[in-house]
Amino acid sequence: MTRLWNEPENFADEMTDGFARANARWVRRVSGGVTRSTRAEEPTVSVVIGGGSGHYPAFGGLVGHGLAHGAAMGNLFASPSARQVESVARASEQGKGVLLSYGNYAGDVLHFTEAQDKLRADGIDCRTVTVTDDIFSAPAGEQEKRRGIAGDLTVFKAAGAAAAAGYDMDGVERAAILANDRTRTMGVAFTGCTLPGAAEPLFTVPEGRMAIGLGIHGEPGIDEVDIPSADGLAELFIERLLDSAEIPDGVSVEGARVVPILNGLGSVKNEELYVVFDRIATLLEDAGAVIVDPHVGEFCTSFDMAGVSLTLLWLDDELETLWRAPADTPAFRTGSVDTSAQVERDAIDDSVAEEVIPDASDESRRAAAVVVTALEAIVSVIDVNAEELGRIDAIAGDGDHGIGMKRGSHAALTAARSSHSNGAGAQSVLASAADEWSNRAGGTSGAIWAVILRTVGERLGNTAPVTAAAVADGLDGASTAVMDFGKAKVGDKTMVDALVPFAETLRQRVGSGDTLAVAWSAASTAAQDAADGTADMMPGMGRARSHGDKALGVADPGAVSLAMIAAAIKDVLPATSGL
Repeated sequence: MTRLWNEPENFADEMTDGFARANARWVRRVSGGVTRSTRAEEPTVSVVIGGGSGHYPAFGGLVGHGLAHGAAMGNLFASPSARQVESVARASEQGKGVLLSYGNYAGDVLHFTEAQDKLRADGIDCRTVTVTDDIFSAPAGEQEKRRGIAGDLTVFKAAGAAAAAGYDMDGVERAAILANDRTRTMGVAFTGCTLPGAAEPLFTVPEGRMAIGLGIHGEPGIDEVDIPSADGLAELFIERLLDSAEIPDGVSVEGARVVPILNGLGSVKNEELYVVFDRIATLLEDAGAVIVDPHVGEFCTSFDMAGVSLTLLWLDDELETLWRAPADTPAFRTGSVDTSAQVERDAIDDSVAEEVIPDASDESRRAAAVVVTALEAIVSVIDVNAEELGRIDAIAGDGDHGIGMKRGSHAALTAARSSHSNGAGAQSVLASAADEWSNRAGGTSGAIWAVILRTVGERLGNTAPVTAAAVADGLDGASTAVMDFGKAKVGDKTMVDALVPFAETLRQRVGSGDTLAVAWSAASTAAQDAADGTADMMPGMGRARSHGDKALGVADPGAVSLAMIAAAIKDVLPATSGL
């Protein structure tokens, strides 16, 4: 388990600060992560990678010559926010465009895509290549649904080397796609990992058993078997990864050149890995493959998880050149890098512009005070229930929902109080809260709650009359916006399963003449009933989708937290004025 931390909610920020100070030769701290501290004399396409913290050397450890130009580093096991990604991308961009690359997780896709849209709106050529190497997270014919694990390294390396070689944006994107198409990974675990401050690991494996198909965010495995010998594990890896369905198009194993990467996930020692690799090498050679530049060590970890993954990158001539190209980063170095042509970068201005408060009516300012009171209620209920939300999230997910909701709600309240004290109306207060919830929480829930708050604010405005109908319209709009944004629908076992009945009930009751407090009470009950009902559903989206039956019988944490929040706000509405 992790032992050294101050306040758990500050762990990621403090870790990033310390990492940047310890590796100033390669990186410098910017808002949202790190960027290179030097630049080449001639500008290139910039490769910006990222994801949640807790996976070192991914992601900051892979920033440097021949690899990434910047890394957006989110909270523990949570995607960086759109603002963090945008900040790192702008600090890393050199005028030749930005390629974003990251593991294929719902929260990462939401936030990186939002950042990409903002960069494109400013005329920056921005592309995305998601990593989808994990063979257990979706069938072979649905590779676009697979998550990214240790295979991140091969894709990042191909893209970074292509950029360093002077490829244009089309070429860098093509190289990254090719590397992803030719990369496959399988992982196993013997014990789960423990987040800083947590009393228990995110999942457990019975004594003498091994979980197969785990994720790198503390997600439990998809299957369990008895712990094999080192040779037995090697044989399992090779059997699954050399299955005909997993051999990339255009590759014939006999005579193929392959890079094997045996990755320790946190607590398995290198000595053990070498024992496993000895048998892996024999099996690959027996199958007729030619081993090229193998790597054994830690490349994508999960805190203290005792686990191992094997990645195979099937080479062609171009990929072999890119893989062997020199790289010099804090955690990954290969070949000889000529640093004489690199120069110190100018100072980077990543300061946040001072908030501009639009004019607001007195009525809207009174409504803004109600918003602050509601956020206070949200913070209180999340603080009390954060540990339980994390517990149910860990059953089939990554266990970070409670931490993310706590960070997000606290940041939203602080921002709302500041805006309100400066005379902001309802829309401006909700917009400030939305931005900070997304920025501090990251992850899927951070993005979704930002959409909810921002949409409600847009419907309320800063000068229009604030009525029960306006609130109901705002939440109805938020329900639609969340489904459009995250692509989830009722029945997918997500927050949407509670949000939709809540919004529909509120709209119907307000439309029939109920006061907001009465209508909200009925809607809160509908949300709670719907959240309870998610226990009987199979997940259709998110990280839990890969775990099928493990999620059955447990309510969705996003739906549960929404119902908690609805109930908490219900209790403060009768005591407020202005709505």
